[in-house]
Order: sequence, then C-alpha cells, then structure tokens
Amino acid sequence: MTMKNLKTLLLSISVLTLFAACSNDDDTIDTTPTPTISEADLLLESIRQDGGIPYDADNPALTFTEAQNVFLPSVLGIDYRVDRSVVPAGPTARFPMFQGWETTPNGPRELYYVITEASDRELARELGVIFAPRMADAIGSGGEQNATWTEDGRLVFEGSVDFSPKRSLVPGGADGLLFGFPPAEVNPGAIADAAWSSYVVLPSGIVINAQPVANSTGIHDRIPNPEGNGQEQEDDLDNPNFAPDQAAVVMQLLDGWQDGRPYYFHIVTDTSDPAPATIELGVFAPRLAQLPSFGLFPGGSMLPFSPTANGRTIDTDGNGVQGLNAASLSDRQVQDPTNTFPIDPRDERYAPMWDAHITEFTIPEEDRPILRSFDQINELLSDGTLIPFRGNVNPNPLENSLSDLLTATGAIINCPVITQPDASVIGTQIGSPRN
Repeated sequence: MTMKNLKTLLLSISVLTLFAACSNDDDTIDTTPTPTISEADLLLESIRQDGGIPYDADNPALTFTEAQNVFLPSVLGIDYRVDRSVVPAGPTARFPMFQGWETTPNGPRELYYVITEASDRELARELGVIFAPRMADAIGSGGEQNATWTEDGRLVFEGSVDFSPKRSLVPGGADGLLFGFPPAEVNPGAIADAAWSSYVVLPSGIVINAQPVANSTGIHDRIPNPEGNGQEQEDDLDNPNFAPDQAAVVMQLLDGWQDGRPYYFHIVTDTSDPAPATIELGVFAPRLAQLPSFGLFPGGSMLPFSPTANGRTIDTDGNGVQGLNAASLSDRQVQDPTNTFPIDPRDERYAPMWDAHITEFTIPEEDRPILRSFDQINELLSDGTLIPFRGNVNPNPLENSLSDLLTATGAIINCPVITQPDASVIGTQIGSPRN
C-alpha cells in the first residue's frame, strides 16, 4: 500500500469513526458542548487521539534558549538552515496539527489546521501559543467566524477552503521605477469561501488564530515536499510533511526584518487579497478584509507592517535582496519579500493579522538600501527616498502611531511570528523540524 493510499484510508477511517460518534439521524454534526472539559483540554486531547503528543505547559517537550528566541513554545521543531542550495525549502518549523470540520454546501468536511495565537492568556499558556489580546477586537466586526464543538471535542467552522487551484503568477512589466510588482496576473493556490476567517471565536468568546493547512482538496502551498525541490506541492496529500497520523505538519518559514535585526521568521497562511496570497503562497480569504481596521494602530485587531514594492533584486553587497518585486520575479516564491515589521510577539500590542503599508523607492535600484526597521522607513519617507506605494488605497495616512507618513494598501496578511534567533543559531536545528 502506498503512503498516499494509507493516508486516504486513515482519513476515511477517521471520518467514519467521528461521524459514528457525533452524528445524529440526519447526518449532521452534533455540536453538543461538554461543559465539564475546558476548551484547551478538548484541543489537547484531540492531538493525543490523532497520534501526537499534546503540549504540556508545565513540562514542555522542547525548551528553547535565549539565542533561539522562540515565541511559540508548542512548536515541535525548527530548522534554521537558510541556504537553499543545501535545503531547498529553506527554514521550516513543525507544528502541532488539529483536526476539525469545515462547513460546505455538501455537508461537513474534514479540515486540518494549526493554532498560533489566542486572545486569552490562560488558553495561550495551556496550548503553548502566543498571547495576542488585540484579536478580541475582531468580535462583531464581520471579519471573524464562529466555531462550535462536536460532542467529541472537535471544532466545527462556519467556512471552508479549497486547496485544489493551481497557483500561477505573471510578473508585471516595467512602469517607471516599478518592475515585476504589481503582477500582471495572479491566481492563488488556495481560495476560502466568504464565511472563512482564521480569526475564530470559540463558544467561550475567546478568539484563536486557527489557520487551515489541508483537507480532501489538497494541502497548503507552504508545506514543502522533501521529495521534490522544496517548493512544488501540487496539493498532494502524499507528502510526509503533512502527517495526520502524527498530528503534525511542517511549514516553510519566511524571513523579515524587525528593529534592525534579520531572521524575523514567520509563516504566511491566508490573506485578504489575491496578489499577496499568490506571491507568498497563502490562502485567498476575502473575509479578512472586514477585520477592524486597516490603516489604524493601535486601534483595531491588526498590526501594520511594511513591504516594499520595488526593493533590491540583485545582492550587490551580501545583504540580500528585498521586495514584492523580487518575490514576484522569483520562481515559485524561492525569494521571500523580507518585509519590515515593527514589534515582536512579546509586545502585547502584537497581532498576527498584518496590515500592509507598502513603500516605493524613488531612486535607482543600485542605490536602494535594505529596509530594516520602521525608524529607517520613516526617515527615508521624510527625505523622499521612499514614498507610499501608488497602489495604496487611502490617499492620506490614518491614525497610526508607527508612521504618520505611510499609507495602507488595505491588504491583510495572516503571518504569525515563530522565532527571531541570533545569528549564532542560523544553520542549526532543534527538535524534529520534519515529519
């Protein structure tokens, strides 16, 4: 029996078992709650039932050093190797993976997802995820979705995701100082329906960031295929880095800059706009556009970050390349945009939904520096080296305490930050970074 057939059999057995346990006579999922068990216990027990090892806040399987600087204590392993000539997928992390149900026109469908943040401090501690209280501001906005419990402790989501589309991108042509970005054509590799949001409100009222990674239609494009070139997944469930029998999944990490430091490693899971969804291999989830409120900070449930539209595409001094243009021009997103971020997850103003404030250089490419911090961006905006990207939707800066010179584009990207290590850690591994 092939691995793919084995996984298909496991999925089928799981579906039959769960429906036998939690379906009523008309084949709908019984969402009767179990009031004596906490939501954290329900989620952790599901990991055990699926063949994984639940996170134990009092005795974690992995402990991380100050140099590793890991923000998500429940992560099962991190590969800090960045040389793609050695590791084609680049840096990766292995996450606990939960099984639940999504709602489709044809009835419930099994969905796999990861959790990286919670708006409640105690739930975050018990699950080993990031405490992000500002996510609670999403409640009632229309940008969130609600979830219920099955009687055997699985989440049922209102929306669903289709992983079957084939991703493609056509870079844009030259337009003055712009080249490559904006793309001429984008086709995301996964598309969510109008009800899906990764900001999920639990029956308790706590908001979690639950990001979809696989269902029967395929897998997330950020799950690398170790048997290929590290990039081509083609929605193949026969991928050892997607391991429902281990309750674990491996995903690629993207690099970025924060406070002058590199290696701001994060994942990209879903976005409100098809262009960043395609460029960064995420799910196009239009409901995220309703989250409150782009262009504003510290109000709302999101946090500004700054990509550049036309950064350096050739590494002339060993500091790398940067930009949505460099990412658009690369094959299968081998090159990350290496965006610039303002704060890290230990700051309680942090939120995993990032509100894109795109910059545009006004100088020739050979003179463009790598953007490393918001302070630097504001300095370059003030002297005219940078301007707000001409595609940003609001003509004037809104109330944003991080920059009064930069406007927002309106695109929302879900990219939880996992770790920001010291340079001494690069090239090492910890735990089990692969399934």
